[in-house]
Amino acid sequence: MESDKNPWTITSSEEKYDNPWINVVEHQVINPSGGKGIYGKVHFKNLAIGIIPIFENGDTILVGQYRFPLNAYSWEIPEGGGIIGIEPLESAKRELLEETGLSATSWSHLLEMHLSNSVSDELAIIYLAEELIQGEAMPEETEQLQLKRIPLTQAFEMVMKGEITDSMSVAALLKLKLMRS
Repeated sequence: MESDKNPWTITSSEEKYDNPWINVVEHQVINPSGGKGIYGKVHFKNLAIGIIPIFENGDTILVGQYRFPLNAYSWEIPEGGGIIGIEPLESAKRELLEETGLSATSWSHLLEMHLSNSVSDELAIIYLAEELIQGEAMPEETEQLQLKRIPLTQAFEMVMKGEITDSMSVAALLKLKLMRS
């Protein structure tokens, strides 16, 4: 049975951490079964924005970078943060240009998803960018990016082989594959 009524009761809350990107609060709760417990929530102060750029010949661009939290290198679609309150498409245009040097004259919404809804409220919005124009990339100082232009079919294969594990990239590429089937 589906219900919008919250079965959790919060008895107290304490902020544990705050920086410009995230806020962490620990809640003392009574769970849906009546037991006492704790629940930590990570609040994201920005949207997660992703873009699949598609060239006329069907190629796309993947961005490679070292991901500090994973202690590993990651291949992904172009993505970054979007300030809440600014139109997400504007953030997507900025991120695509910053990371790849590309701009696009055709944009379409692909999907929205919550990235880790058991501990965070982070929302991802992902777009397709087409009719691409190459400019100059302007990555942020924290980004050491490598770009790889490949056929979309190869990007799908990388997902299926586990070579792309970023959740936004996996979901977006698989949805695009289904849409085009």
